[in-house]
Amino acid sequence: MLSFTCKMAIKAAIYLSSRHNSGENAGIKEIAECIGASEHTVGKMLQVLVKQGVIRSMKGPAGGFYISGEQMKQPVMAIVDAIDGRQVFKECGLGLSKCSATRPCPIHHEYKVARELVEQLFNTKRIEDLREPVNSGVAYLIG
Repeated sequence: MLSFTCKMAIKAAIYLSSRHNSGENAGIKEIAECIGASEHTVGKMLQVLVKQGVIRSMKGPAGGFYISGEQMKQPVMAIVDAIDGRQVFKECGLGLSKCSATRPCPIHHEYKVARELVEQLFNTKRIEDLREPVNSGVAYLIG
């Protein structure tokens, strides 16, 4: 459902929110290592998130990326909107271009329910909601 880049963007935002209280910015290399992605992918994805207002960046010797307290209150859907767009919640589970209720693929009805649950989750969970499990060691950003 979500692209690899979108999954990495969600993990990057969670990582930045987990560092919020330290007041330190994070560089591309650090973020890439902590979320298990290439620096190239992370660099491009972070630029999109900054441009869309999901996170912020600062130039200079103490520069890097960070997330403000206000930005942490955004739903995870803000990241999906910035990277993949909401159309991912309308796509066929098997990738068919003409899948619909009147012309369904074999998993159409079940996949629609799953898509709606994930969409609801991303609309209700805020970025800051996902940082505590990471900070407390109950959840992880890299496998």
